[in-house]
Amino acid sequence: MAKRPYLLIAAGGTGGHMFPAQALAEAMVAKGWRVRLSTDLRGARYAGGFPADVERLVVSSGTFARGGAVARLLVPFQIAGGVLSALARCVWDRPSVVVGFGGYPSIPALSAAWLLQVPRMIHEQNGVLGRVNQIFARRVAQVACGTWPTQLPPGVEGQAVGNPVRQAVLDRAAAPYMPPGDYPMSVVVIGGSQGARVLSDVVPAALAALPATLKSFLRIAHQARAEDHDRVVAAYDAAQLSAEVAPFFTDIPRRLAEAQLVISRAGASSVADISVIGRPTILIPFGAATGDHQTANARGLVDAQAAVLCPEAGLDAARLSAEIASILANPERAEQMAALARAQGRPDATIRLAAMVEALAGPKS
Repeated sequence: MAKRPYLLIAAGGTGGHMFPAQALAEAMVAKGWRVRLSTDLRGARYAGGFPADVERLVVSSGTFARGGAVARLLVPFQIAGGVLSALARCVWDRPSVVVGFGGYPSIPALSAAWLLQVPRMIHEQNGVLGRVNQIFARRVAQVACGTWPTQLPPGVEGQAVGNPVRQAVLDRAAAPYMPPGDYPMSVVVIGGSQGARVLSDVVPAALAALPATLKSFLRIAHQARAEDHDRVVAAYDAAQLSAEVAPFFTDIPRRLAEAQLVISRAGASSVADISVIGRPTILIPFGAATGDHQTANARGLVDAQAAVLCPEAGLDAARLSAEIASILANPERAEQMAALARAQGRPDATIRLAAMVEALAGPKS
């Protein structure tokens, strides 16, 4: 009996890295591959939706982006320990292909693959390469790009494949859009794991400032950081708005499918989910994102007139409220935005990425 091909996926840090990794894992498991996920403790929090057949390997890693001086001094030793552990695992059970999705937890597996000359590639979700993917862009056989065009180092070529979305998102791709009207309207607010505070500062006040004829129909789902939860709830209560507030929603695909309007950061996975399902959106790029990559992520939907761009600099409740009203009070515009967003979606991104993995593994796979 032939040995099954083995894919090692390296990702971590945030849902932006983990969700496309999950989509690839789902596809490769369905093709009969053995799949393992290499991540850290933070990334493992987002791994609950991975297929049960996918083994989770929690590796030692670290980031210079958080912590004090002592914590940063320890980062090289944490990464080195993770690389040695990954090397040992890869020697014992050699992967057919290693795919990195970015984030510091992907360093150990990609480093081991480079040292052992295992076929390897990276997938970059954003329009600007993340720090780790910048390091490995010249040390891999392929660079798959989720946002196109992607800024790449000189001499590096990328393939435009799109950002893979989870099966739960694909299942909602055909969900019809119900334009705004005089019935309960769903507004979904998603902020990501970084920089969500400004949404908690501005969005409740913006929704509270809407005309009473709109406010009375709103049903809001607002993803807010745990430390902001109580004040966001209090703001909605004071405005007499019906709102569900939580640090994380596990059923985002369903909520997006039912939404009349989405207010979101412009993380690559969020943009991909919104595009595949097709919903009118107000995008507020994270102002501190490396290389302003969230503005690059938003460009496709904004240029297609499927989304409104509200830069974080200068954002206030009055401006955001006006943008919300201009969509919810105009059903024809909202319906057109939904259709234009769906036209920007890449529901075949996972298929394209899986084909790259199989080609990299060669005929034996």
